[in-house]
Amino acid sequence: MPKKKPSPPAAARRPRRPAAQKPAGPVTPLLREIFARTRRPDFQRYLADLLLEICRFDTTPNPDVGVMREREDACFRVLERELATLGFAGARAERRAINPAIEEHRNFSLLHFTKTPERPAGLSAAETYRDRHNLLYLIPGTNAAARGQSVAVNAHIDVVAPFFPPRLKDGIVSGRGSCDDKGPVVAIIAALKVLAAVMPAAGLKWNRNVTGMFVIEEETGGNGSLSLAIDRDLRKLYDSIIVNECAGLQIYPANRGAVWYKAALRVPAGVSPFELSAFIHEEMEKEGVAIRAESRHPLFPQRPVQTCHGIIGPFGEHPSRICGRVRFTVQFGRRPDERTEWLVRDCLEAGLAAYVGLYGDKTKVDDPATGRPMVARHYDFQRRPGGFEVVVHGATGHMGSIRERDGAITKCATLVRSLVASRAKIEAAAGKSMLLLLDGQPAGETLVLEGGQGFTPTHHIDDVMGRMRAAAERGAEACLRRFGRTERGAEVVTVTYEKLHNVAFDGDPDSPSMRHAIASARACGFWKEEPVRGWTVSCDSRLFAMEYPGMDVLTFGPGELAVAHSDSEHIRLDDVRRAAEFLAVFLLRQTGTAVFPGRT
Repeated sequence: MPKKKPSPPAAARRPRRPAAQKPAGPVTPLLREIFARTRRPDFQRYLADLLLEICRFDTTPNPDVGVMREREDACFRVLERELATLGFAGARAERRAINPAIEEHRNFSLLHFTKTPERPAGLSAAETYRDRHNLLYLIPGTNAAARGQSVAVNAHIDVVAPFFPPRLKDGIVSGRGSCDDKGPVVAIIAALKVLAAVMPAAGLKWNRNVTGMFVIEEETGGNGSLSLAIDRDLRKLYDSIIVNECAGLQIYPANRGAVWYKAALRVPAGVSPFELSAFIHEEMEKEGVAIRAESRHPLFPQRPVQTCHGIIGPFGEHPSRICGRVRFTVQFGRRPDERTEWLVRDCLEAGLAAYVGLYGDKTKVDDPATGRPMVARHYDFQRRPGGFEVVVHGATGHMGSIRERDGAITKCATLVRSLVASRAKIEAAAGKSMLLLLDGQPAGETLVLEGGQGFTPTHHIDDVMGRMRAAAERGAEACLRRFGRTERGAEVVTVTYEKLHNVAFDGDPDSPSMRHAIASARACGFWKEEPVRGWTVSCDSRLFAMEYPGMDVLTFGPGELAVAHSDSEHIRLDDVRRAAEFLAVFLLRQTGTAVFPGRT
C-alpha cells in the first residue's frame, strides 16, 4: 500500500482565499454604491447569518412527504421574511402550488423517493404535492415597452442526503446545501436587498419584470421547476431566465445532460450477484468512455461525459453522489492459511494497480478543501472468521466532479474482478471455494445498483439509455459465462430509468442575455476572457430551454461543483458576495433599468 504522507500543519490545510479582483473599466456612481454596500462587514454577516439559518433545515428527500412539506415551509418562511423587507413598488411574494398535471409531462421525474416497503408503488403526483409549493417573488416592471428583457432568477432549496448541519469558520460556511444550492439562494436574496437600497437613491425603477423562483425538488429530477416551466400565465412575466447553481461564478448558455439508471440483479442459484455487479460496472464504464469519445461539440470541448456509480446495495446515498465506501468479504468457510492470504492480497494489489492506471491515485492528490490526501488509503484489509474483510475507500462528491474525486464502487469492482480472475489459483491454495459477498446484502435478495451517465447535446437521451442498458446486459453475460451459465444478460439484470432523466441543451453563446451577463461579470471584475462553454453538469435550466426553444437560458452561481454533494460541502462567503454583486448588475442591465460600461 502507498505510504501515507504526513498531514500538513493546520495553517497549510486552510483553503486558500482567492485574490480580490477589481472591477474592469470605469466604475459608475451606481456601481460604486453597489460595491460599497456589498463589501461592508455587516453585509458579510448578513450573508453568513441567512445562509446558516436556511442550511439548518434538512430539506433532503423523504418518503414522508409531510416532513418535506414542513421543512420546505420553514425555509420559505425565512425567505418570505427577507423578501418582505425589500419594498419594491408592487412586488409580492406568492407560494404557487405544484401542479400535479406535471405527471403527464415528458420531463416529469418519477417519485422514487416516496416508495417504501409498505408502499412499494410510491405516491401519485396529487398525493406527493398536496399543499406543497414553490415560492415566487414577483416585481412588476413599469414600462413594458422599455428596452431590455423581463427576467426570472431561479434557485432550489432542496439538498441531497446525507444531511449534516452548517457551521461557519474563516469566512466559509460548511454544511449540506451550503454550496448546492442554498448559497445561490442567498445570493439572489442579497442582490435584491442591495438593489432595494440603491435604486431609490439613484431614482431608478424597474423597466421590465423580475421574477424570483425558489423551487423544490431539483435534486430528485426537477419537478418543482417543471411546474413553473409549464405555467403559461407565469411565462407571460419573463422573457429570459438565469438558473443559479454551484457554477463557480461562471456563466453558461448550455448544460450537459444526465440520466440515472437503476439495475436490479436477479441471479440464478450458484451465481454471486456481487461478482456479477463488478462486470456490469466494467461494461458501463466502457460504454461511458465510448460515448465520451463521440461527444464532439463546440460548447463542450472538455467532453463532460461522466459515468457515476452512486449506490450498490446498502452502500451509497444518491445516484449522482460519488460513493465513498464499500465493504465486502472474501469467504472460505474456514480460516485461510498464509499462502491464501498472500494470494488474496496480491490480487487486490493487482486490481488496484489496474484501477489507478485508469483513474489515477487519489492518495497522492491533496483535497483542496482540507489540504490532506483526497483518499487516505485505498482499502483496509483484515481477517474475519472464515476469510477476510475488505473496506474500499473513495472520495465523495457530485458526479460531475468524478474525474477529480474517487469512486469507491468503480474501485471495488476492479478489485473484485481481479479476485475472480485468479479464483482457481486462490481456491487451490485454500482447498475451499471462494465466495465474495457484499456486506449487509442479505442472501437471495435482489441486488440493486444505481448511478448516472452524463452526455452532451451530441447524443439523444434515448440512445444513451439504450446503450447503457445493453452494456449492463453484456457485463452480466460476461460474468455468467465464468459460472458456465447460458442465460442472456437481459434475463438477470433489469435496467430502468425511474429517476432523473435530463436532456442536454445548447443555447446561443452570443444571445443578448449572454452578452449582458459577460458585461456584468466584467463590471464586477471576475470575467475571464475565454471562450464561452457549456456547463459540465445538468440542472433545471434544461426544463426551461426545452419548454421554450429559443428563449435565453443561462446558468450561473457561486460555489464549486467539486464539493457539491460531498462530505466536505462548503462555500466561501466571498463568492456568495461576488455572485450577489453580479446578479444586481445583471438584473439592472438585462431589464434595461441601468446601463453600465463594458462591451456587449
